[in-house]
Amino acid sequence: MNNIHSDSADVQKHRFFYHWHIVTIGLVVYDFLVTIFSFGLALWLRFDCVFSSIPSKYLDCYVSTIVIYAAILILLLFGFKRYRSIWRFASYSEIVRMGFATFIAFIIYTAGTVLFIERMPISYYVVGTALQFIFTLGIRFSYRFVLLLRGRNAKTKIPPKNVMIIGAGNAGQFIHRDIKASVELNEKVVCYIDDNPNKVGRYIDNVLVVGDRNSILKAVEDYKVEKIYLAIPSASAADKRDLLSICNETDCKLMNLPGIYQLATGEVKVAQMKEVSVEDLLGRDPIKTDMTEVLRSLTGKVVMVTGGGGSIGSELCRQIAAQAPKTLIIFDIYENNAYDIQLELKEKYPNLHLETLIGSVRDSRRIFQVFEDFKPDIVYHAAAHKHVPLMEDSPCEAIKNNAIGTYKTAFAAMAHHCDKFVLISTDKAVNPANVMGATKRLCEMIVQAFDRKIRAGEANQIPQLFTHWMQEIYKSEELTEALSTTKTEFVAVRFGNVLGSNGSVIPLFKRQIAKGGPVTVTHPDIIRYFMTIPEAVSLVLQAGTQAHGGEIFVLDMGEPVKIDTLARNLIRLSGLKPDVDIKIQYSGLRPGEKLFEEKLMAEEGLRKTDNDNIHIGCPIPFDIEEFLSQLDTLMEAAYKNKDDIRTLIGGVVNTYHPESN
Repeated sequence: MNNIHSDSADVQKHRFFYHWHIVTIGLVVYDFLVTIFSFGLALWLRFDCVFSSIPSKYLDCYVSTIVIYAAILILLLFGFKRYRSIWRFASYSEIVRMGFATFIAFIIYTAGTVLFIERMPISYYVVGTALQFIFTLGIRFSYRFVLLLRGRNAKTKIPPKNVMIIGAGNAGQFIHRDIKASVELNEKVVCYIDDNPNKVGRYIDNVLVVGDRNSILKAVEDYKVEKIYLAIPSASAADKRDLLSICNETDCKLMNLPGIYQLATGEVKVAQMKEVSVEDLLGRDPIKTDMTEVLRSLTGKVVMVTGGGGSIGSELCRQIAAQAPKTLIIFDIYENNAYDIQLELKEKYPNLHLETLIGSVRDSRRIFQVFEDFKPDIVYHAAAHKHVPLMEDSPCEAIKNNAIGTYKTAFAAMAHHCDKFVLISTDKAVNPANVMGATKRLCEMIVQAFDRKIRAGEANQIPQLFTHWMQEIYKSEELTEALSTTKTEFVAVRFGNVLGSNGSVIPLFKRQIAKGGPVTVTHPDIIRYFMTIPEAVSLVLQAGTQAHGGEIFVLDMGEPVKIDTLARNLIRLSGLKPDVDIKIQYSGLRPGEKLFEEKLMAEEGLRKTDNDNIHIGCPIPFDIEEFLSQLDTLMEAAYKNKDDIRTLIGGVVNTYHPESN
């Protein structure tokens, strides 16, 4: 097989003539003949189309010079690379270059004949050059014209799709023109929608602006619209959500213009439109993070991401890698995900010093070894069990991995003088009704306890909850000295559900839709806060720059979204009808699941930051000594897999109410 491919490649390499070579030869012959014909016709026209009336001196001059002129013109066209153009894509620039070559040839021919042979009539030069330019250019553009006619004939055989454009501004007009000019698209703009009352009832390129957003549903029905383009790049996220929600009530395919930058670059075309995604329906502007500040905080630092192969962890690695750290450490127990992100980052950032390490945050010796070898300056702790129903079935594993894993990693960071430790938390930690949320609240309490102890100069009094043989390490003078001088800043970042992450509802709904349904929703009234993965990561990075120790950063995620509405929108975005093409089935709340999530406990309160979308929850006071003692008991019970673990969790996290669901 390889020999066959090699032989084929050699044949292609040594071919003397390609199709475009043959086309070029044909064009050269055509240009040569048509130039001779054009100037002969010009001379004939000059003398009233009577050949016998042409003076012999003019005829002799024509015969003796026209072949030379034709050769000069062809050489100029070669010089301007006009025989290498792909004429099916010919544009205005092609006309300019052809005109320039023709003008130079005109000057040479006129000067040559006047100075050395015979002054011909002015009309001979002008008309001859004009005819030659028209004929030589016409043959080239006729190919594109034939393609255009063929496309239009094809469109007449297949009725075009009726299109509505929302937005009668510049973007909408650009989209309209692009649709009209396109050979491939078989679409027809039948109406505009715009909220500006001054535009309603008027025409744009012979298409009526039928009304504002309240007219969308009626216009879709009246004009039999099959596709809707949302062409308002400057609209706020809330406005886009409202418009898309209305459009979602139709059966039309929805297309959205990603952003306002296309207007600035003049690139507003149908090709720039993207299909409407669920993110477009969230109805809030994306979080904008000051990456300059993040750059200053990460550049030249050794940064470690635990759980670096997961949804949040891998995006953290991507954004951190872009900030030129000294070393990026990916730490994960699942080697496949870690390997994938390693390959991706090595390809994109070949100069990045990357370390990909496999290990568990539950392994005290492994964690200490990593910190001893690499001395991370900043740790983003994303490693955790996150699936609520699974953790309800395995509560002791949630304690071991989430709470004790965080404790061990935080202790190692503190013992090795790490500058910052950023915990990835969740809104499920607020008044938790499930084990996963309760363990994440334990993680928040751990980082707050560590922060308080460090500020009090009592880091060496923090219990060392190790399940591996660590006697020689935690009794060493080096560790005692390190704990007495540590200044590690601990901070938690709390946000809601992440769209598209592993275990989120969107991938599940998409799989169910692909199978033909049903789409399962636990409860018709269940609501959740949502954000995108890049937003979540930008918040984590921003928290790392603003952390001074002990804070819980909270994102203002806008209004919560009904999961039922989300499922129905996703079905419609797939071109199907909810409860008709795809059934929605209510399965009932799962163990540990609440109807709604909260971002803060009532007693926490909020403080503003420089970013209006990011707030700081004031820490809830709790007895640090009692908590650390209880945590020791909780760890022992978890490793013994005791059945009463939920009761023990409730004794430590007094806001944990598993019966609330």
